[in-house]
Amino acid sequence: MLRAVPPETPLVSVLVPSFNKAQYIEETLQSVYAQTLAQAARIEIIVVDDGSTDGSPALLERHRDRCTVILGPNRGASAARQTALENARGEHIQYLDADDLLLPRALELQTAALEASGGDVSYGDWQRYVLSQGSFVRGDVVAAKIDAATSDAEAACFRHFWSPPAALLYRRTLIDRMPAWHASLPVIQDARYLQEAAFAGASFVHVPELVALYREDAGNSLSKGSQKKFVRDMLVNAREIEALWRGREGGLNEERRQVLEDTYGAGARMIFEEDDALYEECYAAFRGVGGRGALRWPVLSHRLKGVLGKPRATAVLRALKKL
Repeated sequence: MLRAVPPETPLVSVLVPSFNKAQYIEETLQSVYAQTLAQAARIEIIVVDDGSTDGSPALLERHRDRCTVILGPNRGASAARQTALENARGEHIQYLDADDLLLPRALELQTAALEASGGDVSYGDWQRYVLSQGSFVRGDVVAAKIDAATSDAEAACFRHFWSPPAALLYRRTLIDRMPAWHASLPVIQDARYLQEAAFAGASFVHVPELVALYREDAGNSLSKGSQKKFVRDMLVNAREIEALWRGREGGLNEERRQVLEDTYGAGARMIFEEDDALYEECYAAFRGVGGRGALRWPVLSHRLKGVLGKPRATAVLRALKKL
């Protein structure tokens, strides 16, 4: 068990981007107010409202005595997070989406982990907070470790490991070495940010305790609401990471080539029935990193499509899936 952090612990900045989250943000802010670390007054909260039209600005006015509230035009979550960061004074940075929740000891435990280890990013376990019969209930607990599949943090953060921002605490000195939030990836910008931490040489430390609840509302999730947008983001991101690895001596080793191949192949499979042009882009990228093998799904689907045509190929692939 990690010991409590003394009062002289570094200041933690909790940065909350919000767009039309009036139904959730009150609960989110209360989860920050309830932090045990707050007893030492070592937390600042910055909320950036990204042009909400649902009454959020009026709600946030009631929190100005405990938060810095910045009202702005709608520019997207990445821009909102970046604005919050530019106004933050903390030595440690906690990004918190406006519908997620921190558990009471989250910042205490995460800060203690960074201070004890000297690490750059602490990450804790998190739990899905899922909509069931009109209300949110706790679901599965995710206790994954970055190094579970590979010791290569860059490959791990690209393909094997993901965590919501609520379960991650960043050291500010690391963030200062990282690029800004990636505004051109509207769906998976949080995943790219974690990847950038790995590319900046971050050391990661795991906190083996539950620290956050990640709200899953399929009707309000970009990645679940539009598979095409998700695959497009995934493809753009993978191409940029591939270029980064190819541009570094020894950067595209066999393990990294394999995770790229798997990612492009997954994109092709996800989008095959929905968007033919995007499927072809994913397939070309798959082959570009050496993807081959007659029984590999992208290769099989492409051959069937060429011989049978799209409708009949789709029917065959669906039948194979059932088998």
